[in-house]
Amino acid sequence: MGKTSSRLTVLPRCKSAVFLLLLWLTCLLGCGEAEGPRYRLLGGGSISLEELQGKVVLINYWAQWCHPCRAEIPELNDFARLHPATVRVLSVNFDGVLGEQLRQQTTALGIEFDTLLDDPRPHLAAPLSGGLPETIVINPKGELQQVLLGPQTQQSLEALLASTTL
Repeated sequence: MGKTSSRLTVLPRCKSAVFLLLLWLTCLLGCGEAEGPRYRLLGGGSISLEELQGKVVLINYWAQWCHPCRAEIPELNDFARLHPATVRVLSVNFDGVLGEQLRQQTTALGIEFDTLLDDPRPHLAAPLSGGLPETIVINPKGELQQVLLGPQTQQSLEALLASTTL
């Protein structure tokens, strides 16, 4: 009776331990997916838009051949430098250029903010581009606020920041 009795008391403990382990693994795997997609960065690493909540996120679409894009990039660089606590500027190459060619283009255009290797547009339900340059604005809650078409200036970006909904 001693051996049978001890086996019967161990079995419920094992089931409980297995159940807790499965519950923990489910939560761990499920929590990772809740964060949403991660986007690879040109300089290495990745970022999710969820980790940027609390900031206004500007996702700027550009191309090397786009002259208004070239004029806008210094404005975006300055804006990002002036508002590091409240704004995050990211870029996406409109032509889908990758690798060393993308690195060369961002350097040639003087892009100082992070460049995404993956386009977040499909996950944002943003309308298709109407031209370049284009900037997707995400409010601090992580919601698509608007899409700006055409080159932005320091003045237009400051007005945007002042009007962004929290």
